[in-house]
Amino acid sequence: MSKKDLKVGVLAAVLVAVLSFPTVLNLVPSLPTLIQIGIASTLGLLTIVGLFIVKFLSRWLQILWQIGKFAVVGGLNTFVDFGVLNLLFIMSGIAAGFWFGVFKAISFTAAVINSYFWNKYWTFEAGSKKKAEFIEFLGVSLVGLVINVGVAAGALRIIPLIVSGGIESFMAVVLLANLAAFFATFAALVWNFIGYKFIVFRKRAQGN
Repeated sequence: MSKKDLKVGVLAAVLVAVLSFPTVLNLVPSLPTLIQIGIASTLGLLTIVGLFIVKFLSRWLQILWQIGKFAVVGGLNTFVDFGVLNLLFIMSGIAAGFWFGVFKAISFTAAVINSYFWNKYWTFEAGSKKKAEFIEFLGVSLVGLVINVGVAAGALRIIPLIVSGGIESFMAVVLLANLAAFFATFAALVWNFIGYKFIVFRKRAQGN
């Protein structure tokens, strides 16, 4: 692993640890602060450990290294999404209704911006500045935004109908909001992978 990859990997791990803390704080508020910090730190540690494992495996299949970096960026994007979302929950005391959609749009947009720079300059190491590439990336991401927010809002309405016992407490609402966000993230991830691979980065792979 090069020094650049090591430094970037460590930075990603630190960001994962920091960004995961608001989510941990919301989902398990009853735990002592040190344990909450420990959980967040463990997630960051697993990020760098996973990167080392993928680098080792790439000795036999080189493409695994790029896939591994893409996965790390994807994981970081998820923690940006959830971290910003849960921070907004904490700051506002709101985790449902109209503002949930607004907060989800803000958090997803932050994750998209993060995704562009990390994928461009680290995963695919595309240093050139091409307007068409950014427009394509933005277009794919905007569709992903619609899917993400739509699935999240839809899931937040459907899940309470499936789960018995109601959602009377703020803690229950936050838990359901995070579950809805998880489904939304997965749905958007599938679309973004297809879009980035076959629309945005396909041209880069061909040298266009």
